[in-house]
Amino acid sequence: MPLLKMDTHPRLLALIEKARTHPPTTTAVVYPCEASALKAAIDAAAFGLIRPVLYGPVNQLRSVAESIDLELPRDAIKFVECGASPVDAARRAVADAAGGVVQVLMKGSLHSDELLGAVLDRQAGLRGARRLTHTFAFDVPRYHKLLGVTDAVVNINPDLQTKTDAVAAACDVFRRLGVVGPKVAVVTAVETINPGIPATLDAQEIVALAGQGVFGDALVGGPFGFDNAISATAARIKGLASDVAGDPDILLVPDLNAGNILYKSLVYLGGAECAGVVVGARVPVVLTSRADSAFSRVASCALANILALDQG
Repeated sequence: MPLLKMDTHPRLLALIEKARTHPPTTTAVVYPCEASALKAAIDAAAFGLIRPVLYGPVNQLRSVAESIDLELPRDAIKFVECGASPVDAARRAVADAAGGVVQVLMKGSLHSDELLGAVLDRQAGLRGARRLTHTFAFDVPRYHKLLGVTDAVVNINPDLQTKTDAVAAACDVFRRLGVVGPKVAVVTAVETINPGIPATLDAQEIVALAGQGVFGDALVGGPFGFDNAISATAARIKGLASDVAGDPDILLVPDLNAGNILYKSLVYLGGAECAGVVVGARVPVVLTSRADSAFSRVASCALANILALDQG
């Protein structure tokens, strides 16, 4: 069982504890044919967050478990034989999710696009009304609450509609975590409208949409530079008057390049841990990475548990 970082990441610990008050979600763990991916599922099951259903070549999965002395308890884990193809495993798991057999999808050791490609297949029946986007919830030691980031994983160069869906989805996630009236900072390189920086024009449009009530009770501001989004002092120095500056719940980043760099900076330099989930499909999708900590993987399963409960 992974170490829970109680002292340095109490907000994510609280998220995990909240999820543990719910029944575990039946979770399709898709092609976990690598040690860290398989262990992540077992760790989450040990915390009572998921009931794993392992999709892939069963003999290989058992061999991976034996190679790291990992027990696969027969009474707590189910297997679905899918052969050696990760794409076949993804399609089978997605079909089961569409049929209500499983409540959550969790990436194993296949490529993210193999899993998301199966989710996006129009014939599979798992697509939702919004585009797929990803929401992180970071526990940053120097920040005073959970900090959302969208979209740092799925959409490479999102257009205005995709960004709109990302904001709406992230607000929904944070509302389910108990945040009333989530505050969203649209982050770009600068805090002024500059036609040479298209992201600032998108920020202007998103703030206008918020004014029309598109995001419900959310308070949306921008464009912000990262400094004046996070620091009220920096905002005052630059003459920005905003209820969002210095207190955002969610950061909307301009593209995957910026978001991915921010994500890794928060983790590797800022000492953050995070939970992350893909939203926009009929079930939450947990995308794990080989570099993710065990704590982050458990926290992501906890977040998916909370979202799946609400969807159900």
